Amino acid sequence: MAEIIPDWINAWFTRRGWQVRDHQCALVQEDSARNDALLVAPTGSGKTLAGFLPSLIALGSPAPEPNKNNGIHTLYISPLKALAVDIERNLSAPVTELNLPIRVETRTGDTPASKRDRQRRNPPDILLTTPEQVSLMIASADADAYFGSLCRVIVDELHALAPGKRGDLLALAIARLRKLSPGLTVTGLSATVSDPPNLQRWLAVQTPDEPKHATLISVAPTVAKPPVLTILETEERLPWSGHSARHAMAEIYERIKDHKLTLVFVNTRMQAEYVFQMLWAENDANLRIALHHGSLDVTQRRRVEAAMAGGGLDAIVCTATLDLGIDWGDVDLVINVGAPKGASRLLQRVGRANHRLDEPSEAILVPSNRFEVLECRAAVEAALAGEQDAETKRQGALDVLAQHIMGMACAAPFTADDLYAEITSALPYVALTRERFDAVLRYVSNGGYALRQYERFARIRQDANGFWRVSNPRMAQAYRMNVGTIVEASMMKVRYGRPRGAAIVPGKSLGEVEEYFAEGLSAGDTFLFAGELLRFEGIVEDSVLVTRGNQRGDPKIPSYAGGKFPLSTHLASRVRSMLNTPEKWRYLPAQVAEWLTLQTKRSALPGPDNLLVETFERSGRFHIVAYPFEGRLAHQTLGMLLTRRMERAGLKPQGFVANDYAISIWGLEDISARAAKQPGFMDTLFHEDMLGDDLEEWLAESALMKRTFRYCAVISGLIQQRVIGQEKRGRQVTMSTDLIYDVLRSHEPDHILLQAAREDAATGLLDVRRLAQFLVRIQGRVLHKPLSRPSPLSVPVLLEIGREAVYGEAADAVLAEASESLVRDIMGDSNAV
Repeated sequence: MAEIIPDWINAWFTRRGWQVRDHQCALVQEDSARNDALLVAPTGSGKTLAGFLPSLIALGSPAPEPNKNNGIHTLYISPLKALAVDIERNLSAPVTELNLPIRVETRTGDTPASKRDRQRRNPPDILLTTPEQVSLMIASADADAYFGSLCRVIVDELHALAPGKRGDLLALAIARLRKLSPGLTVTGLSATVSDPPNLQRWLAVQTPDEPKHATLISVAPTVAKPPVLTILETEERLPWSGHSARHAMAEIYERIKDHKLTLVFVNTRMQAEYVFQMLWAENDANLRIALHHGSLDVTQRRRVEAAMAGGGLDAIVCTATLDLGIDWGDVDLVINVGAPKGASRLLQRVGRANHRLDEPSEAILVPSNRFEVLECRAAVEAALAGEQDAETKRQGALDVLAQHIMGMACAAPFTADDLYAEITSALPYVALTRERFDAVLRYVSNGGYALRQYERFARIRQDANGFWRVSNPRMAQAYRMNVGTIVEASMMKVRYGRPRGAAIVPGKSLGEVEEYFAEGLSAGDTFLFAGELLRFEGIVEDSVLVTRGNQRGDPKIPSYAGGKFPLSTHLASRVRSMLNTPEKWRYLPAQVAEWLTLQTKRSALPGPDNLLVETFERSGRFHIVAYPFEGRLAHQTLGMLLTRRMERAGLKPQGFVANDYAISIWGLEDISARAAKQPGFMDTLFHEDMLGDDLEEWLAESALMKRTFRYCAVISGLIQQRVIGQEKRGRQVTMSTDLIYDVLRSHEPDHILLQAAREDAATGLLDVRRLAQFLVRIQGRVLHKPLSRPSPLSVPVLLEIGREAVYGEAADAVLAEASESLVRDIMGDSNAV
């Protein structure tokens, strides 16, 4: 198969000391045959270079493919802006060393408008970009000329894009690209996935009658050396609750000192700021430690990225911004602080170390609390077994479809028949009925029956010839300002303040924080951001003005909505299994094994297929604690539904808290006594029929449902976050969408946007689908344990009750004090576990 690679490419591989691999040859062969292809390969296998080889051969051969309209030849699409920048840097090596007449450029949200305009007038041969930018480009009037000569589309990290709304939007965009340039090939690059056939279908043109599949090219995982995964065996006492991992910072720092370059992954931007500060407090050796997350200013992020590539750093504290296939610097260790929430995410992060097939990646997991020890152990076992838990199947979202329809009207007039045929060729929408499509089209044209009398919702109109057009240029501009599926809370720039007379004016930008956080600050407050201790001076227009702070007091840390991952179903099952396999406890830290042993003596452990429910009295309140292990989102929904049922039963519930593993509800009536009087009461309380009328009634009034609707309204374009000359504040968007939500519920309950919100609720903020599966599984299997006092296993969730918004070291102190008190209360001996 190697003969398909030109001699000049083979010679370059030889000079590099490499050899063209079979999967790279196979991908060139499939592209030559004009076949769509999916390459599934582990990290370090030359996956990205394989994706570009057909383009380099086509553009660099003595008789290159004709570039008919002087447009783009290859469009590379990445889920991360940083990944596109990294690929540009790495792709420059073969282009420069082979002296190829190829221009490679990036276009992301950080690209200046002047550069975008130049790219439109003079397109590069290869453009590296993101899904949102593709949607913007195909919505331009000159999209047909810009993409008329497009030959190839490369979608990197497809497994990360396909399962979400960004994947829906990209699938629709690719369907349009195929129309603009018939015959183009689409190549997907992916890490190992559990369901390759679904991704093969995602890449191919679909028809309602017969599923089509892109060609699968896979690299056997056995070719790569398995990763070395360990869990930090701390000498310190493991916390019962919390996520700071402060107890392990000294040990993490020692591991960093022993390696060349370490990536320290955390799950949220708030954690990133906190961990960075704690590591600096340990930094007696003056190691070069940097910070990288999505809210930092682009200049700071690029500076960190350049330092990584140049070997100028010892460690980087980062979030998902560096999760994917970035290959910078000589990373030889990955540390994951907290539980990874899934085996696929763990493998993705581990792959950032020793980005080569012939060397094993090394990673250390650092649990933040006792339950996370179990989850980390489950993640390690699943990863070493090669199991994947990232889902790639989904039905296309209706709010995304509405946004795309508006974008296509911005590009050129269309007929409903033509656009419907185009849309249903994309896998997420292959099952979309014409009736539903027409309903979404009507929604884009007038907002729906209840809103059609308002002119501002009339975004497109149909002319006498049946073509749909943008109603006016202002609507097209509003679309371009709001394209995308990532709905952030209203953000404010953080800027250094510069003295100007008696006033302080905005200076250098450090990044962004959410509006609600900024509005909770008072002059003189300090907070951690961009790796610095900052003093809040005030708000001027859309900017938070700061100066450098001092170490007095306890600084706050900005938190960001949507920053918590739910526990994956796959890991939840493994954790339940581990709890019921005592012979595995010897692999756990002694204090965790003792904790579980004591739980079996005081109560019981949750079984693989049952639900453990404990009831007890504490401090004058009656508690019920259940252990579903279904993740925070499903537990929050369960808590809402259970409190409604308990209210009807006269148990007078007062509130509930939830974490990834358990839920606790407390009230004024004795739940144990009620269960004793009414056999089967617990089975009735947790009956699956709560997803009937209870769910409908709760959804009708739920703040979470309103939030889901708000996201759909923004994505679909009904409400614009950004308008010409200003940006709406979070409260303005909330008030607008809440009002519309109430109107639609009353006057058009089957409105397409309400349908979209309900479908989102099933898998998104409310995780109703997962909750339904759980309730079916445990029917008739509720194990009730009435106790005289709380059990050891209940401690973590009980510590969530009444927690204040305390930050930094104070948060750890509050948790430590509360846990000591609770442990004494439960066991009579704070050193028992």
